[in-house]
Amino acid sequence: MTEQPSTLYAKLLGETAPITWQELQPFFARGALLMVGGTQDLIAVAQAVAENDQAKVSAWLAGGQLKKIDDGCAADLLARDPALWAVVVAPWVLVQERHGAPVVH
Repeated sequence: MTEQPSTLYAKLLGETAPITWQELQPFFARGALLMVGGTQDLIAVAQAVAENDQAKVSAWLAGGQLKKIDDGCAADLLARDPALWAVVVAPWVLVQERHGAPVVH
């Protein structure tokens, strides 16, 4: 067993940051935003996307734990301006709402 997966996890964790919806809007306009469900580990999902783990990603998509942000979700995020965390796994930006966290401006 190699250390690569944990190294990737650590790298992604280090690249995760708080972000506002306003900062994410250009990525939404390009169709490059994926919302990660609140019960999921944002970094573990990003790792699966980066490693092209089709079984995990497909299961999350089918179960609604991972979804492409649509117009309705975007309008909701704009209206509420919740605290968000994001990590880039090109070409995607994975976003997760942080409940109970302060709003980042």
